[in-house]
Amino acid sequence: SKQRLTGQQQEINNLIQRKIAVDEENARLKNEFSNLNQKFKDKSQELKDTEECAQNKEEQNRLLIKNLEEENKGLNTCCADLLNDLEKLRKQEAQWKTEKSGNDARIKNLETDLAEAREQMKELRSICSNLSSQVAVKQEELSQKDCDVIRARKELQEMQNLYRQNIKHTAQQAELIKQLQALNTD
Repeated sequence: SKQRLTGQQQEINNLIQRKIAVDEENARLKNEFSNLNQKFKDKSQELKDTEECAQNKEEQNRLLIKNLEEENKGLNTCCADLLNDLEKLRKQEAQWKTEKSGNDARIKNLETDLAEAREQMKELRSICSNLSSQVAVKQEELSQKDCDVIRARKELQEMQNLYRQNIKHTAQQAELIKQLQALNTD
């Protein structure tokens, strides 16, 4: 009977030992579970934060892309305008080149005409100079002729005077002859 008691006591002791061990294991597991739960909560929060951050980033990127696309559209329009302007300028340049070559040709022709006109002027000056010399000679001759005419007029005047005197004289002589004849007849 004592031996049985001792056996029971031993069993109780064993059970108590096992219960302590189980309680310790339970406490350890609880602690581990609590730690894991905390970790899970932290990770969940981290994931949530990351997702929010990713969403924000995505939104920012979407806005950025939208803005860049708008800017791109603007730049495309600007490029098209610049290309149009360039095309217009090229056309204008071609037109100006054509006009310039036309003007150059006209200038060349005018220069040729001018050179010819200068030559003609030279010839005309020479002719005028010759004519002036001839005119001077003719004027000299004319003034000489004028002198001759004046002299001839004087001589003519003198001859007319002489002629008149002569006629008068002849008339007087005729009168005298008449008178003498008359006297003779008497």
